[in-house]
Amino acid sequence: MLTTKIAIVGATGLVGQMIIKVLQERKIVGEYFLFAGSKHAGDKIIINGDEYVTETLTTERVQEIKADFALFAASADVAAEWAPIFVAAGTTVIDNSSHYRMDPTVPLIVPEINLTSIGNAKLIANPNCSTIGAVVALAPLDRVYRIKRIVYATYQAISGAGSKPQFPQPIINNVLPEIDVFMPDGSTKEETKMINETKKILGRTDLAVTATAARVPVANCHCVAINVEFEREFDLADVKSILSQAAGVVWCDDYAVPTQVDGQDAVYVGRVRRDLDHPRTLNLWTVSDNLRKGAATNAVQIMESLLA
Repeated sequence: MLTTKIAIVGATGLVGQMIIKVLQERKIVGEYFLFAGSKHAGDKIIINGDEYVTETLTTERVQEIKADFALFAASADVAAEWAPIFVAAGTTVIDNSSHYRMDPTVPLIVPEINLTSIGNAKLIANPNCSTIGAVVALAPLDRVYRIKRIVYATYQAISGAGSKPQFPQPIINNVLPEIDVFMPDGSTKEETKMINETKKILGRTDLAVTATAARVPVANCHCVAINVEFEREFDLADVKSILSQAAGVVWCDDYAVPTQVDGQDAVYVGRVRRDLDHPRTLNLWTVSDNLRKGAATNAVQIMESLLA
């Protein structure tokens, strides 16, 4: 019986550790190869009852193991250097960094929305954590009503900044409307990611999208307030029906909060209501676990679909 070989790059970080947790929860059995930076080389990690030792990346090792899949939970710089080396060794790479997301030759995948976009690609990008939480709710509505414009306001948890976060100002008792670096147009890179990735995932380059992204003093789970204008009229009962049946969505008659959603894989959708001052426009509130569906779970789901 052939064993699936799975490499995890960045195995000791927050997302890497969550990938390992999700793989075990979903009972994905395979031979694992764990890679980390030099500070964590030699760390011991248990997966499915077996002990693995982390190692540093070398071209020779990548070529030797010939992994079936490599789940990257490392920086954009690491992905830029090492993803092509894995691909050259015949490995399918699923990358959590931002490096390849807007590359037109690399599919940007949310399994509930656009799995068919993978085709024969050996390099697949995992979207931004806030983007995933929003588009899982928006895609089924776009199919029915066709979206014209989206206005995002995010409330993003501290865990989205990594295991050793650094902020431009104190985060406790604060809200910081600054995530990642500022771009020449005044937007932050995080906001630009959400705008561009939404268009690519939905396959809608014609969409009008704007975003304001803020960091809040919450440990885990990102919230997004969304104002979405459609090209045609909608019925609120139909909207509820669509979202209640949508893959990966949990409908809330009122709303969800991070303490409820922490540790869950679904996107929770609530506060759904009509924008009374703008025709064909809807307001909604999404909450999702940024380490799980926003990163690790989405990547593992992509791999599961390819294994199937």
